[in-house]
Amino acid sequence: MSQQRRPLVKHIFTADPSAHVFDGKIYIYPSHDLAEDLEHNDNGDEYQMTDYHILSLDSLDAECKDNGEALHMRDVKWVSKQMWAPDAAYKNGKYYLFFPARDKEGLFRIGVAVGDKPEGPFKAEDDYIQGTCTIDPAVFVDDDGRAYMYYGGLWGGQLEKWQNGVYEPDAQEPAAGQPAACSFVAELNDDMKSIKGEPMKVVILDENGKPITADDEDRRFFEASWMHKYNDTYYFSYSTGTTHYIVYATSKSPTGPFTYRGRILEPVVGWTTHHSIVEYQGKWYLFYHDSELSNGKNNQRCVKFTEIKYNEDGTIQTIKPYEE
Repeated sequence: MSQQRRPLVKHIFTADPSAHVFDGKIYIYPSHDLAEDLEHNDNGDEYQMTDYHILSLDSLDAECKDNGEALHMRDVKWVSKQMWAPDAAYKNGKYYLFFPARDKEGLFRIGVAVGDKPEGPFKAEDDYIQGTCTIDPAVFVDDDGRAYMYYGGLWGGQLEKWQNGVYEPDAQEPAAGQPAACSFVAELNDDMKSIKGEPMKVVILDENGKPITADDEDRRFFEASWMHKYNDTYYFSYSTGTTHYIVYATSKSPTGPFTYRGRILEPVVGWTTHHSIVEYQGKWYLFYHDSELSNGKNNQRCVKFTEIKYNEDGTIQTIKPYEE
């Protein structure tokens, strides 16, 4: 029986799925929501996640396996709390788990842990990746072996406060009509534990070649970066946050600028939306989450997936999550 559009697991709450194919299997790297119903605010204090469980599928019709705890906050020296949406990559014969968390000063940073198997366990580096900030790392290894990390997010709580490369607690959101705050991209060094050069902003342009503006809430970046490549085109996809869409923009370069193209996923049950896109056996799939399992509780989510389809011009057909 197909698992599509059904919770992959029900014994724990999972969200923010980053899916990859390793050794012929699909591995999903989600955040692990706690079974606590806390009050929502712009800082995301209701998301008090402490560890990661890696999920895997032997096939699309197989029962999803929870491979157990792969990394816990207590084993990461620099972390104080809130281990949020992770991602993973394979290079140099090792698997790398990238994750955001608050450091001892309460600021979000990006860390990395290394393992010998895709499901872990992972051993974290003693410190976060220098030069990184904020949340939602997504790591893309290109055909030439170069690796790029995309990160950033959370309007009102994080994103606009890092736009100048340092944390500015009193920084305000850009005004209406001004370019929206951007996420970041940084090339990783070959060790996959450090960045090469200075991070760059991920610029998203409209159909007229102008930057998407701060008040364009249907199209501006909010959080949840993802990168995939289809027919030599780079697809940068993300969540719009306040309007609850997964949308995408394309470029011929992994660092952009990117031109907005359309929506991938209409709103789901729950406030947040976060996704990944992966090719498996010649077809493409969207992994995402909603709050259906918890009857709409924002911080108790479940991971699902569904097939995505491309039009001849490379655009992606919009998915309505509750319509077959």
